[in-house]
Amino acid sequence: MKKGSLISVLAVLSLILLAAQPGYAISCSQVSSALAPCISYLIGRGGNNPSPACCSGVKSVKGMARTPEDKRASCSCVKAAANRYPGMKDAVAQSLPDKCGVRLDIPVSRTVDCSKYVYLPFFLMFK
Repeated sequence: MKKGSLISVLAVLSLILLAAQPGYAISCSQVSSALAPCISYLIGRGGNNPSPACCSGVKSVKGMARTPEDKRASCSCVKAAANRYPGMKDAVAQSLPDKCGVRLDIPVSRTVDCSKYVYLPFFLMFK
C-alpha cells in the first residue's frame, strides 16, 4: 500500500473513532421535553398513575443517560426542572420511575446532590 493511501485510511479511521466516542449527549432541553408529559401527574392533576407518554419520557431519559457524565447532566436537568414547579409533590416525583417500571439511577428530586451519581461503580450504573 502506498504511503499516501495508508495516511488517508488512517485519517478516515480516526474520524470514525472520534465520531463514535460517547460524549455529553444530554441537554436539559432533551430531558425537559421527554418529561413534559409528566408535569400534570407530578403536580397532582394527572390522576393516580402517570400517562403512557410520561412513562415513555422516563424511559427515554434513562436511555439518554449512558455515561457517568450523562447521568450527572441528566440529574442536574431533572433537579432544575423539578425546581421550576413549586407545586410538584416530592413523594409522587420519587415514585415516578417505579410507577413507570423503570429503574433510574438518579432520583427525581429538588434537593439531590447530583455529584454523587457520577462516581458510582461502573457495574451499578447500568442495572
